[in-house]
Amino acid sequence: MYNQKKLEIFIGYDAVERVAWHTLTHSIINNSSIPVSFTPIAVEHFGSFFTRARDPKQSNSFSFTRFSVPYLMDFKNYALFMDCDMLLRCDIKEIIEVISADPAKAVYVVKHDYDPSTNKKYLNNVQYAYPRKNWSSFIVWNCGHPKNKTLTPDFINTASGLELHRFTWLDDDDIGELDINWNWLVGDYKNPTDDVRNIHWTLGGPYFNEFADCDFASEWFDANVSMNYCKQIK
Repeated sequence: MYNQKKLEIFIGYDAVERVAWHTLTHSIINNSSIPVSFTPIAVEHFGSFFTRARDPKQSNSFSFTRFSVPYLMDFKNYALFMDCDMLLRCDIKEIIEVISADPAKAVYVVKHDYDPSTNKKYLNNVQYAYPRKNWSSFIVWNCGHPKNKTLTPDFINTASGLELHRFTWLDDDDIGELDINWNWLVGDYKNPTDDVRNIHWTLGGPYFNEFADCDFASEWFDANVSMNYCKQIK
């Protein structure tokens, strides 16, 4: 059962799109009715326990470090991981209400089943297709679940990318399913509605010039302006 005083939120941080991290955190703060705290998943901070070399297939620096969330939480309580190229449109309290209906799962994700619409994405990174792609981009972690204790630094340093991103340390029944609107893939999913809770610019956010006209771009720019606000006396 979720009974925490605050929600711990871990967000992937990559210096090449640092503006995305700060705008996402602002969107969460601006909509939240509960206490939250933020930890950047920045590989530069993890040198004491994360030693694997960067994989040539990585499009961001937190591809593997995201799986350290249960370890960082001392394998206790619930936590949320998000990619940085997202924007929250609702009160984050809603996700707690969703998982509270079935609190025993090890993780909760949107179970995408799709083929990427392009073979390239932002900064000319290759867009790889693989089973369960993007399941790991938005994860509600039940860090105290016994099976998540597999996620030690040794395991994260040595497991293959597919083992990690496919959640192979879990049985299928351990993986709770979230509605697609919690991880709406801009460019790959069409005809969004007002029910989208969390926007994900997986192909490239509007802060990259070539994606400045993508779906929901105006909402990101509005949030970025709001994030940069400072009251002035004149």
